[in-house]
Formats: sequence, structure tokens, C-alpha cells
Amino acid sequence: MNDLVSRDLDTIWHPYTQMKTADKPIPIVKGEGVYLYTQDGTKLIDAVSSWWVNIHGHSHPYIAQKVFEQLKVLEHVIFAGFTHPQAVKLAENLLSIIPKNQAKIFYSDNGSTAVEVAIKMCLQFWSNQGQNRTKILAFKNSYHGDTFGAMAVSARSAFTKAFDALLFDVEFIDLPNKENLEELKAQISEIKSELACFIFEPLIQGAGGMLMYEAEDLDQILAHCKEEKVLTIADEVMTGFGRTGKLFASDHLLHKADLMCFSKGLTGGTMPLGITSCSQAIYDAFLSDDKLKTLFHGHSFTANPVACAASNASFDILMSPESQENLKRITKKHQSFKKEIEGHPKLRNVRQCGTIIAMDWDIEATSYFNNIRNTLYNFFLEKGIILRPLGNILYIMPPYCISDADLDYIYDQIREALTKF
Repeated sequence: MNDLVSRDLDTIWHPYTQMKTADKPIPIVKGEGVYLYTQDGTKLIDAVSSWWVNIHGHSHPYIAQKVFEQLKVLEHVIFAGFTHPQAVKLAENLLSIIPKNQAKIFYSDNGSTAVEVAIKMCLQFWSNQGQNRTKILAFKNSYHGDTFGAMAVSARSAFTKAFDALLFDVEFIDLPNKENLEELKAQISEIKSELACFIFEPLIQGAGGMLMYEAEDLDQILAHCKEEKVLTIADEVMTGFGRTGKLFASDHLLHKADLMCFSKGLTGGTMPLGITSCSQAIYDAFLSDDKLKTLFHGHSFTANPVACAASNASFDILMSPESQENLKRITKKHQSFKKEIEGHPKLRNVRQCGTIIAMDWDIEATSYFNNIRNTLYNFFLEKGIILRPLGNILYIMPPYCISDADLDYIYDQIREALTKF
């Protein structure tokens, strides 16, 4: 184990990590179901789905078999001027379950690039029609990725500070609630002629702190954007594929976005893939005899056949009766636990949506860098659970195959943590 760790430290720079002060990385050599196994044989419950991507459990045999079969047939092919069966099948599968106003699928590599594509589509939608609409609207505390466009439409924070001077201006508004709806609508109307689009994380702002808000309030904002002819982008990178208890967070809404972004659970957590879907009207704005109206965007691994095969396998599992029952089961378990702990004196703002439950540890200084984060992280790790608090915000977002026994064990350890910290 020490050899693997030392080799890592000699060669690797890890994400979101201050390498000078960070603990040594934990060597993981195997995954099975909800569990990850370290090199020394320790079993850990992956209660955060390995950064929210793993929805069916690790090393799922059905996905592995489909990936293996695809690798024997076609590993990759250029996607400009060519196509292949897995890409077409995945587009058809996704269009069959996302909102019916979505008409076309554009492939990319991850959540950030899916957002980049959506932003570029909206900006060029107006440019292709001779309109100079370049301002973008987003929610405060939002997170949409780490590439430059995705950073620009995300909240300014310690994570963007070094690049703030290079990020384009964005109009940020509060999350909607019953009290501020009319004020938010007025803000949108005031700048509507400048707005290219409004991008949002539906119902849950993930990296911003698992902040949750009501579908009814978001619906009113989306309806107003439609009235004011402002394009809308639903960033479902985190919320998609069952996380909110429905297949997509947008399924909780009456009004649907013009574009949608997907990644994370798209491949079942197997490998990178991003998708941006759009309405027919968006697509039609790029159809022209003028080649300058083309969407000039692509990636070397666009629509990679192996990643598409993994996604099609994940689709089959997600749509199975067993997975749909698991979504309901986890949701009910979380609801019961929320009801039990929401009055605890050490917690505030206990919240839950579908398979996600989150709570704020009630401490004076709340930030992503608060020491309580490391205290809780290490406590749960010693108990065999991977939970990565966002500062003082603890959350559970497990794979859908997690058992009731494992959920109860996680809840028990949270109860114990509440007595200790």
C-alpha cells in the first residue's frame, strides 16, 4: 500500500487538493456494488456515489459486459461526418425519457463541456438571427463546472478567484421563493433584450451546498422567461437520472427548459460522457446555406462508442422496475430520517429531495474550509463510510443499489457524530 501511495505522490496532482497539506490518498483497488475496497482490504460504503456519478453501484456486471462487447466491435470513430449504432441508440433512449420539447442530442465529454455547449448554442442562436444578446442570467451560489464558460456562469468564490478578471459578466439573482418572485421577474424584464439565456440547476444546487428550492417557484421564473423570450438551460448534470426521485428534476416542473445538460450518472458512473439536448427551434436556428452559422464545436472523443454503450446499459438498468423501486425506497428512508433529526439542536436546515438528504452542522463560522469538514470526514471514514461534507454541510447521495441495512448504518453513525461533535 505504501508503495502505491508513494508512487502516486511522486507523479500525480489530485483535484481540489492542496497537495502540500493534504492527507495521503487512500488506495482503492476494487469496487463492488455500494462498496469500495482499499489495498489493505478495508471495505468502505460509497455514500456519495464517487462524486455523484455512480448510480447503480461499482463494477456493475451488465454495464461491464456491454462495454466489453463494444470494445470488441468499435472503440472509437470520428463523429464529424460519421455515426455509429450506440450513439443513435443513446440519443433515441434519452429523447424517450427527457421532456418532449427536446429534439436533438449533442455529445461532449463531461458536465462542464455540456454546459459550455449549451451556452454557445444560446449565444449563437441570437447571433445567427442578427441579434446581439450576450448577457447570461444565473442563480447566486450556482455551480456549473470548471471550464471557463462554466466557471463564468457559476458563483464567484475561492474556487474562481484566480480567474475572476477573465470571466465574462453574468447577472446573478437569488433563488426564487414566494416573497421575491415578483422582484426577480422585474429584474429579468429589465434586461430581457440583453439576455441570451438563463441557466439553472433545477431544485438542488449541488456544490453550492445542496441548497434546495421549490419547483412551483422555479416554474414561475421559467414561465416568465418564456414570456420575455429568454432561452433557458436546465443543468441536470447532478440532478439527472433519478437523483430527485423522478428521472429528471425537470419532471417536477410544468415548464420545460429549451436546453438541458447531462453527465455524471449518464454512463452509470463508468466513464466520461456529456450531452446537451435542445429544442427543435434551437437546432433550426443553425440550419442555413451560410456555413458561418454552423455550431463550430466538437471534441476528439465526441460520442465515443464505448461510453455510449455504457450509457445505453445504464439506461436499461435505470428503467428496470428494480431501480425504480429503489428510488422510492431510498426516498422514503431519507424522509423518515429527516423527520427524526430535523429538530436536533446541533443541526439546522435538514432538507431532502429524492435520494439526496443534506443537513447543516450548526457552527458559528460556516464555509467550505471549516475545520468541521475534516473532523466529520475522518470520523465517517473510520466508520467505513465515505461522506465528503461541503464545509459544515453533510449530505448522503448513495448509489441506488444501497441496502436498507447500509442506510441504517450510515444514519446510526450520523447519530453518533451528533453526540460527539
